[in-house]
Amino acid sequence: MSELINNSEQRKHILKGLLLKIHQGIDPEIVKAELIEVLKQVPYGEVVEVEQQLIEEGLPAEEIQKFCDVHSLVLDGSIDHSGAASIPPGHPVDTFIQENRELLKMVDQAAEWLDQLKKLPENEDLAKVVNNLLTAFNSLLDIDKHYQRKEYLLFPFLEKAGITGPPAVMWGKHDEIRTQIKGCIEILRSEGLSAEEILSVSDILFNPVMAGVEDMIKKEEAILFPMSLDKLTLENWWDVYQQTLSIGFCLYDPQIDWKPEGLEESLVDPTQVTGNTIQLPSGSFTAAELMAVLNILPVDMTFVDKNDKVKYFSQGPHRIFHRSRSIINRDVRLCHPPASVHIVEKIMDDFKSGKASHAPFWIQKKGKFIYIEYYALRDENGDYLGTLEVSQDLAEYRKLEGEQRIVSYQAADKKTED
Repeated sequence: MSELINNSEQRKHILKGLLLKIHQGIDPEIVKAELIEVLKQVPYGEVVEVEQQLIEEGLPAEEIQKFCDVHSLVLDGSIDHSGAASIPPGHPVDTFIQENRELLKMVDQAAEWLDQLKKLPENEDLAKVVNNLLTAFNSLLDIDKHYQRKEYLLFPFLEKAGITGPPAVMWGKHDEIRTQIKGCIEILRSEGLSAEEILSVSDILFNPVMAGVEDMIKKEEAILFPMSLDKLTLENWWDVYQQTLSIGFCLYDPQIDWKPEGLEESLVDPTQVTGNTIQLPSGSFTAAELMAVLNILPVDMTFVDKNDKVKYFSQGPHRIFHRSRSIINRDVRLCHPPASVHIVEKIMDDFKSGKASHAPFWIQKKGKFIYIEYYALRDENGDYLGTLEVSQDLAEYRKLEGEQRIVSYQAADKKTED
């Protein structure tokens, strides 16, 4: 078969025939054996081209989606992506891959807790195991942001390059996985279920969704990302990078800011605004000024919009609670332990209905007296805009006595010299 080494069209013809055999009902293991025997490895670009050709020749995208997992099983280990471009740290693809590592950890955790469920003696510690399992699947639901960035930031550039079939098929699998994860969470939230009842749906729901997440990761890293690195320009990737924060990260907070070489420095600084201001009724800020103001306030602030999605948190020097950018665009319910979710929902319901606009709480922890307040935000018409959480350590303030007037000012902060 040495004649196939440099014959792309012949390889694609053979690959197409092998994939069509799957759709005709041939045992995938037989097809896989033929693929290994005839082709050994297939360049990832040819896999994409063949899938695109099948759709253009009339095979419905839904049909390809139906057999998508089988295709992956057959192609697993047979795709050659050695020619793909390198990935610099902080690049959008690097972020996608790092998120995949975190998603696989969640899949492993869910699998471990399902295994624990099988070993429980007469439902002993059932609540604990189910709660941990629920936590794992709540975390997996964060995959929605990973998928949205593919769907709304990456796929449009591939479609402009003429690659329409594979993104459509992959989007369909995204929807399937998201629906399955929500189904897992719904079951785990049901009251009174025994370990046996939960395990009875493992093979039809829990295991398939975990396999689906793993399989999608293989597709991304073997085909989608190498292809995207070849097709998108530096300007395209910078566009993707700049818009990423509007959707959010998945279980991972990038530690490196990507600064693409070859672009003007002014384009690389996402906080710089030139000749533009944020105009408010009582004044204006540049983006850099506004960020500095929000971050110097001696409180932690987190904003949740009217759709219950976390949209912003302050990044001051004296944090009360740890925050990671992976929570951006996450449902606020998933940011709280299951035991307190109903309280969070009650607060938001009261804010939305107008029954309440303020909910204060305070706790003492490790020498801190932490005061936590929730405020309902409303527009000039009284319509609900979202909720602002404000947290502050009042321990030092509670010790204050007497007065310290402005006339007794002395510099409290001194710059340390190198």
